[in-house]
Amino acid sequence: MSAPVRVLLVDDHAVMRAGFRMILESAPDLVVVGEAATGTQALSAASELRPDVICMDVQMPDMDGLEATRRLIADPAVRAAIVIVTTFDRDDYLFQSLEAGASGFLLKNAGPEQLVEAVRVAAAGDALLSPTVTRRVIERFAASGGADAAPADAPRTGTGTPARLDPALLTTLTERERDVLRLLADARSNAEIAAELYIGEATVKTHVSNVLQKLGARDRVAAVVYAHRHGLA
Repeated sequence: MSAPVRVLLVDDHAVMRAGFRMILESAPDLVVVGEAATGTQALSAASELRPDVICMDVQMPDMDGLEATRRLIADPAVRAAIVIVTTFDRDDYLFQSLEAGASGFLLKNAGPEQLVEAVRVAAAGDALLSPTVTRRVIERFAASGGADAAPADAPRTGTGTPARLDPALLTTLTERERDVLRLLADARSNAEIAAELYIGEATVKTHVSNVLQKLGARDRVAAVVYAHRHGLA
C-alpha cells in the first residue's frame, strides 16, 4: 500500500481544525501531521513536517493565508500543494488564491466528502477546479478583455504560476494538446474531454500531463488561467 497523504491544517479556530482533522482522518489514505493557527506558524510547520497538502484558511492573525500561500509556493524546499478553505465566497480571495499558486478553493460549508476529495486531488498533482470556479475565472478574463485581472504591481511568486507563463509556449503544444487545453478552459472533466475528442480517459490524462509539463503550469488552475489570458479559449 502507498503511504498516506500527509496533511497540514492551517486555521485560527481550534474547533474548525478539530472538525477538519476528524473528517480527513476518517479516510484511510489521509493523515493529519500537524496544525497551525497563523500564516507564520504555517511556514514553520510546512518546513518541519513536510506535508503533501496544506489546507489553508484565509483570514488569520499575524499573516493571512494568501500571503502564506505565496511564500510557501515560492519556497523550493516546500513541495506541498495548497487548498484554500475559507468561509468567504469572495472573488478577490478566489483570484488571489489562484494567482498565488493554490491548487484548490473550497468553502467551509462544503460537504465532508468534498474536503476529502480536494485533498486527494491536490496530492495527486491536480487541482480542484469546479465548473463554478472555472466559470468565474472565465468571466473575469472576459470582462478584462483577456488581460491580467490583478493589478500590475501585485506580487507574483512561485514557479509556474499563471502570470509567469510565456505565451510562446503555446507553440510547443501539439494540435491535440491544444484541443485538450481549450476544453479544460471550458470546465470540461476528463470524461467529457474524452467523449468530445473520441479518445480514452487514460489518453486524456496523458495529454493533460503533457500540457502542464510543456507550459510549466503547476496544475489545471494555472493551465485554465493561461488559456484565457492568451486567448486560446
